[in-house]
Amino acid sequence: MEISPAAKLSQINTPQAETIDAIIGGVSKVLLGKDKQIRLALTCLFAGGHLLIEDLPGMGKTLLSHTLAQVLGLEFNRMQFTSDLLPSDVIGVSIFDKNTSEFRFMPGPVFAQVLLADEINRATPKSQSALLEVMEEQTVTVDGETHHLPKPFFVIATQNPATQTGTYPLPESQMDRFLMRIELGYPDQEAERMLLIEGDRRKKLEKLQAVISTEKLIAIQTEVEQVKVADTLLDYVQRLVEYTRKENVFAFGLSPRGSLSLLRAAKAWALIYQRNHVIPEDVQQVLPSVVEHRLRSSADFTGHGGISLAQKLLSGVDVLA
Repeated sequence: MEISPAAKLSQINTPQAETIDAIIGGVSKVLLGKDKQIRLALTCLFAGGHLLIEDLPGMGKTLLSHTLAQVLGLEFNRMQFTSDLLPSDVIGVSIFDKNTSEFRFMPGPVFAQVLLADEINRATPKSQSALLEVMEEQTVTVDGETHHLPKPFFVIATQNPATQTGTYPLPESQMDRFLMRIELGYPDQEAERMLLIEGDRRKKLEKLQAVISTEKLIAIQTEVEQVKVADTLLDYVQRLVEYTRKENVFAFGLSPRGSLSLLRAAKAWALIYQRNHVIPEDVQQVLPSVVEHRLRSSADFTGHGGISLAQKLLSGVDVLA
């Protein structure tokens, strides 16, 4: 992916640069022609958030999730969300052990470092809500007892378009738990030709080796927090957020969680491009993925015009005051 000359000039050689390039290269061997989507997914992970992938079936959503976990060397669990799924199927349940005469907690699939919640919007709202505490607190509470999830903990949820049958719309409170939302889209001609020649990409997945340790991944997440942000950049972020709260075209403005998410994602994007400080281009590159699923048009409150609203936001707010 090309970046501007100004961004290139501000690059530095961070200790993690070689590792990050190896991660991107490894995932790109399996998921062809999706460099920006891979970088956005890594941005989300490095920023300590969770990722929502929305697209048609068969576009590579599950493949991206599994490949990321494989290259990162993380424990991976996949859950298929269906209409008959129960919250206990997600988080786990306490069972009575007759040998000890005590209740024993049996962990659910969420107890993994990477959880793929596949087709999350095919489950009922009750089952969807099982992930609220998990995603925000990284804990599970059952029968008054709190259980901590492993670190790092990364939820990747996929959903089919709401226009397809058998889907339940995710409520705003659930959508807001996702730091970023991305779409994969159709492959370009070159990538699709390679797919047709080489066949099933899962064969490539089996040969991938982890290129990073869990400790180093956590170190990268810590390093993201140390990326510097100038006051002028904070002014720009605040103007973007304020614009969503003041302009009538938006049904409601970005929440404080939304503004924090935008800044965290910009920091992670800067680190991926080997910079220890954020520039306006970092904010602009991640903004659509961070805000599209959080914004609604006042003219169509029940719809989802986040894509056009994000572009309006970028064009309506100047970088300099």
